[in-house]
Amino acid sequence: MSNIRLFFPESLTINFESKLDKSQSHYLLKVMRIENDKPFSLFNSSGEWEAVTTAVVKGIVNFKVTKQLRQKENKKEIWLAFSPIKSNYQNFMIQKATELGVTKFVPIIFDRSIVRKINLERSNKIIIEACEQSNRIHLPGISKPQTLNEFLNSNEVNLVFTDLNSENKKLDKSKFDENPICVLVGPEGDFSEEEREKILEYKRVLSIKINDNILRSETAVISSLSIIKYAIS
Repeated sequence: MSNIRLFFPESLTINFESKLDKSQSHYLLKVMRIENDKPFSLFNSSGEWEAVTTAVVKGIVNFKVTKQLRQKENKKEIWLAFSPIKSNYQNFMIQKATELGVTKFVPIIFDRSIVRKINLERSNKIIIEACEQSNRIHLPGISKPQTLNEFLNSNEVNLVFTDLNSENKKLDKSKFDENPICVLVGPEGDFSEEEREKILEYKRVLSIKINDNILRSETAVISSLSIIKYAIS
């Protein structure tokens, strides 16, 4: 398998021929300096495929798919519901959460959220780059920002509530059903009391204290996801 991996959104099959976009072509030709007939990998939610360069026309790489390397992934859905934070920290958080296996990002605007917007285009670019680097096939989705009420009323998930006030420090995976596991990480100013009550009233919620210290949002995300990945593996 080639160590060059690129996300390609269209359906792929053996002998399929197409071309890369300008950015991907530049990466192959100028950064990786790939030669004609040298293999590289293309992936999307349907699997991963080996392709070779067939021609370069005005700086655009034409390719042909030669074989399938991996089939699509069938893994437990892990969501991350989070409050938007400053862009540099948020970019890092999205990158690491993607590497740790998150399948869906859900930005939530809480009462104490300071940042109340998110650059979805930039976030998707980070997700794609993280998937290419971390050998993932499935590309996580990211929804538009929503309120806590909208999220709780419209989703069936196993909610893991990262609560500093909780006395529980263990994750009991036997309480999870077939629905996605969703980690809920609040804003830097913490959840309001009204929000905490609504979350604890959710029909399938597990409150857990992941650390005795107050963690930054991006640290709490990495810590929570690592605990969940270990628990369900």
